Amino acid sequence: MFLTANNEIKWRKMGVGALVTGALVMCGIMWFDKPLYLFLRQLDCRLWKWFDVLFDAKVWIFGALIAVMVFCIKKCVNTDCSFLKCAPRLHVGAFVHNFVLNIKTNNAFLILCSVLGAGIIAKVMKIFIGRARPIFFEALDMTGFFPPSIEWAFNSMPSGHTTVSFAGLVMIGMLAPRYKVLTWTLAIVIGVSRVAVGAHWPSDVLLGAFIGMAFADIAKWYLLKK
Repeated sequence: MFLTANNEIKWRKMGVGALVTGALVMCGIMWFDKPLYLFLRQLDCRLWKWFDVLFDAKVWIFGALIAVMVFCIKKCVNTDCSFLKCAPRLHVGAFVHNFVLNIKTNNAFLILCSVLGAGIIAKVMKIFIGRARPIFFEALDMTGFFPPSIEWAFNSMPSGHTTVSFAGLVMIGMLAPRYKVLTWTLAIVIGVSRVAVGAHWPSDVLLGAFIGMAFADIAKWYLLKK
């Protein structure tokens, strides 16, 4: 979204996007979250339970990590190590240098970095924002912020599932443009599902979506820049 075809980030556009997202989040907190939440809660169904499991941050990270490990093993197995017998220090250094260059451009590694980085940012923000989850609104008609907190009940903003899913799916969309519409659609559906199941407010999802797609752009730009 903020990355050009030449792998350059439109920093000004990203800054404007951050300001607009911040304004929309504030409007959501003050006015729109409750009515939107009550409306989307009507869309709750059993399907969303599977989304909760399949698109958890741990699943994203574990899946990408396994793919990276497979790449590393194949790279090592397919490498002819006979050249190491002569001038081993020089050749080992060249091997490590080439290996690092190859793994930086590996699709699974790009996805892993995107998901892991976005997930860490979301986790830190959850603690220091300390927003009460909607369960308090449904049970006690209570909302608010209670920072800092590591408790699940007060870690509503941003939505972790939405953050890592946007980070992973936006990255996949950039690496495979043919499926970009599909990946973006799935990411949006995941975000909606988090509100439908009562786990998050709409503004939690909006903030998570921005963090995820912005970090995907930053990760791709940084790892593939020349």
